[in-house]
Amino acid sequence: MRFVKILAMALFCGGAAGAQSHVAGAFDYYVMALSWSPNWCAIEGDQKGSPQCDAAEDYGWVLHGLWPQYHRGWPEHCSTSERNPPRWMTEQMVDIMGTSGLAWYQWKKHGRCSGLSGEDYYALSRKAYESVVRPAIFRKLDKSVKLPASVVEEAFLKANPQLGKDMLTITCRDGYIQEARVCLSRDLTPVPCGRDVIRDCTLGDAVFEPVR
Repeated sequence: MRFVKILAMALFCGGAAGAQSHVAGAFDYYVMALSWSPNWCAIEGDQKGSPQCDAAEDYGWVLHGLWPQYHRGWPEHCSTSERNPPRWMTEQMVDIMGTSGLAWYQWKKHGRCSGLSGEDYYALSRKAYESVVRPAIFRKLDKSVKLPASVVEEAFLKANPQLGKDMLTITCRDGYIQEARVCLSRDLTPVPCGRDVIRDCTLGDAVFEPVR
């Protein structure tokens, strides 16, 4: 029994040390996640009553987040001495992130690990979002369709010649196309993704909802 307690304590302390080992600004590259808003609304946003899913809105690809990444794994919830973004600045991210709540959450979980201030992290996030062309063809859909995730990947690669196949991955969730994830250097130059990021959706009939 004593051995079990010692082992449990060692595992607990080891886990705690690992959780505290993430240092703000110490990472290898960024992953920019672009979420297809109509699909997110169909999966969970409508049930939450998110303003992003209001019938008056017409969001397509929104910025889910800009995530500091290691070559293997990622940091999160880092301690930082940098300033938090003020409320008005968080609200200004709604046009590309859908809600200010998401913008604030992404700063707390990922932005603090960038080593940047809240203001600079949001500015970099917007610059990253604008650096990638979101294929216009998906906004032309007038009904729900089913398609291979590879079609979404090909559309992004065609619209962004600077991207290679190893710099982009398409994810799925609950039978829907979920996100396009692009790997970027600290200066936002496209770079190959790590092995734990490249996990392409293999569905041949993933659902893709139209912009409302």
